[in-house]
Amino acid sequence: MKDSTLTQSPEISQFEDHFDARFARVSYHERSGIIICELKSEYVPIEHFKDIFLRISELVKKGVNQKFIFDKRALRAFHQPSMEWYFVVWKKEMYQYGLSTHRKILPNEPWFRKSVEIAKVQIVQNYSGNIVDKLDIRYCDSIEEAIEV
Repeated sequence: MKDSTLTQSPEISQFEDHFDARFARVSYHERSGIIICELKSEYVPIEHFKDIFLRISELVKKGVNQKFIFDKRALRAFHQPSMEWYFVVWKKEMYQYGLSTHRKILPNEPWFRKSVEIAKVQIVQNYSGNIVDKLDIRYCDSIEEAIEV
């Protein structure tokens, strides 16, 4: 059960590591229900990408499900199949466990941001039953900002 008396957002230093691997570091703050996934590589092969998110699912399923922060600033390659799986499969399943607040930190590259926009439109058009309209998704410039909003 979460402590509703938390009056201020946790600081990054208060987060615990869930795992730190080759492609990602995942940490969480149990009391606030926040998970942070920081990608560490310019490209993450889809099988590793899926593994990262299946491991994140463990936290969501045990109740760390108030906000998910996805820091993609290290990426230099956009991979449509990974994004589709993330939106269509993972987010939909995690929504069933109460995770509806997502904060994203994108690379500061206009082409990457445009690729995300185009892919999101295609996903909404191509996948009936998607839950994008039920999610609170916002883009931020830093982890600190993502924790706050």
